[in-house]
Amino acid sequence: MQADDHPVTTPGQSVVQQPGIMTMNDLRGYRARVQPPTHVAYRGLDIYSMAPPSSSGTTVGEALNILSGYNLSAESETTALFHYLEASRLSYADRNAYVGDPRYVSVPTSGLLNPAFAATRRCLIGSKALTSPVAPGDPYPPYTGCPQNAAQAQPPEGGHTNNIVTSDKWGDIVAYTNTINFFGGSGQTVPGAGFLLNNEMTDFDFAPPSAGAYDPNLPAGGKQPRSSMGPVIALRNGTPVFSVGAAGGSTIPETILQTIVNHVDLGMSLPDALAAPRVSQTNSATSLAEPDFYNSALAQQLTSQYGEQFTLSTGPILPLDYYPGDATALQVLGDGQYEAIAEPVRLGGGSAMVVSPRP
Repeated sequence: MQADDHPVTTPGQSVVQQPGIMTMNDLRGYRARVQPPTHVAYRGLDIYSMAPPSSSGTTVGEALNILSGYNLSAESETTALFHYLEASRLSYADRNAYVGDPRYVSVPTSGLLNPAFAATRRCLIGSKALTSPVAPGDPYPPYTGCPQNAAQAQPPEGGHTNNIVTSDKWGDIVAYTNTINFFGGSGQTVPGAGFLLNNEMTDFDFAPPSAGAYDPNLPAGGKQPRSSMGPVIALRNGTPVFSVGAAGGSTIPETILQTIVNHVDLGMSLPDALAAPRVSQTNSATSLAEPDFYNSALAQQLTSQYGEQFTLSTGPILPLDYYPGDATALQVLGDGQYEAIAEPVRLGGGSAMVVSPRP
């Protein structure tokens, strides 16, 4: 920014400040947009999340539609997680190919969330892991066949984010995710206000995946970069039953998706579903696995039986070493009671509190 923008420095620290082009008029001209949420039906639940330019709603929704074709609860845990990883791989290919700021690019949101489109992606899943980067599908009707097109690479994305889930005594639920991208964002604060400015411009793709290729996430004036934020509120027969959201850069949709699968399909309590070892497949050559997953017999079975490959996550060492994100959740217990859920150990553990604890 110009004029009154000054970095906050530590004594003895040297900060190089580059001139910027953002002005106060840019900030005055900003308006928050209120958009309809994304929606898919899954195992009798209505799953609502964020619409583009956030990519989580369409990515999680498409993956859930793909997984709807399998009876995960009747499968072995190994097979269920294989289907989870492959559905994730395919939905991330479509995320990268189609999701951007809908004011600047045409985002086929309805197609990405159409069960008929999901069927054309599900039919690509066989008995072995697909090789990434897999090609995006065709989310435009008619949805036929098992199309395979040019491969779509996974762009980098990272930083740090917070998720808050809460409810009031009337049963209103808020699922809120905010981010400044990297730890510390841009490293500058607003004079007199004390909050950090983000460095979200890094969420744009600054070059297409290949020369001349279409990329919905290239930068433009006034355009918002694609994000992965996407807290979910799940309803059954119009009544909220749980909410979950996460941090973790491009692994946010995976964290939310795996928590839903763990809870809804694999029968874990929501605290156990959130705490379970995570693995994230973002249309990459290998899936990013936490140590407890990477070193498990389950990971060995997924490799020997299905050909899945894993990379060990060592934690959020910025800027490049991402991890299967950290989450918060809320379980609706009924009769005006709720269970607040946060990470037990990831990033030192989270915070979960209620106003009036139950004895």
